[in-house]
Amino acid sequence: MRAEATIATALSKLSDTEIAQKLSALKGWQREGEAITKEFVRSGFTDATQFIAKLAPIADAMDHHPDVQLYRYKRVKILLTTHSAGGITQNDFDLAAKIDAVA
Repeated sequence: MRAEATIATALSKLSDTEIAQKLSALKGWQREGEAITKEFVRSGFTDATQFIAKLAPIADAMDHHPDVQLYRYKRVKILLTTHSAGGITQNDFDLAAKIDAVA
């Protein structure tokens, strides 16, 4: 039952206040509607694609997959939201922290 409670909490949509508090603890992440986003500028195209490749196993392990946009050859924009909850959840912040750790 405890694991179920943890999963339910991670998938519960956060309030605007909770989102603002959690965003303040993450550098460079911002809210865009019902998602949090961050842009990473890499050294070039190869570095950008390698960065995206590093994210795949992390996202797969969490079963939580970001929207990823690669543009202008070295810019990577990450968008995190929990579709099943209809907005931003703790899972989004957990994945954001893991992404920052490998950036």
